Amino acid sequence: MAPHGDGSGAAEEAAAAGAEERPVSTVVVVIAMQTEALPVVNRFHLVEDRESLFPKGVPWVRYHGTYKDLNINLIWPGKDPSFGVDSVGTISASLVTYASVQALQPDLIINAGTAGGFKAKGASISDVFLASEVAFHDRRIPIPVFDLYGVGLRQAFSTPNLVKELNLKVGKLSTGDSLDMSQHDEASIFANDATIKDMEGAAVAYVADILKVPAIFVKAVTDIVDGDKPTAEEFLQNLAAVTATLDQTVSQVVEFINGKCLSEL
Repeated sequence: MAPHGDGSGAAEEAAAAGAEERPVSTVVVVIAMQTEALPVVNRFHLVEDRESLFPKGVPWVRYHGTYKDLNINLIWPGKDPSFGVDSVGTISASLVTYASVQALQPDLIINAGTAGGFKAKGASISDVFLASEVAFHDRRIPIPVFDLYGVGLRQAFSTPNLVKELNLKVGKLSTGDSLDMSQHDEASIFANDATIKDMEGAAVAYVADILKVPAIFVKAVTDIVDGDKPTAEEFLQNLAAVTATLDQTVSQVVEFINGKCLSEL
């Protein structure tokens, strides 16, 4: 579903309905870390753009290729020019999602990556979840209505057949710009009823929502947030193994999507 212009609501609804009945053709996969992205790049034999679609000077990287009937575009925000580390977090995620939608007009966005999980909600290391809804946990604005805006709750695109076919776990995703969890964050995550916690999902969902592009969120658990190990230590310890699991699941998701309409997902 490509972004719409300023036409009437009825026209937009008709266009959306039509898009749901056409086979998915162009997919944008947003992945924050190079370690997470490269296995997917290699699996689908994607190639890096020689001439970037993006503004001059930005570190964002597009890998692209064709798999069966799908045009796959994997977008990695790249390394921060000043610090040389992956450009994780909500700001980069928002920017690359917006730029990718404008340039590529995808039918579907897949935000794939690793996440923290809560054992109290049934999450274990290497579990892969499809998010049912996403929200922020670190945008606290204690003013009526602004508080709801800060949370930014949004539904992921519903894919009941995908969930059933791949036997994926389903849970709510909460997003914030810190790897650790403060007491304030913990209270907000609890209020969001989240099973998994990441640093990009709700930002991708915000852009997808305003540009009217369906988005799904595939998250693999690297660390147990309510466990007894330090988050950073556990994340790094499990990153390689969990990234392999994520790669396998993303490939299964792409395989399932191929040849199907949005309404069949």
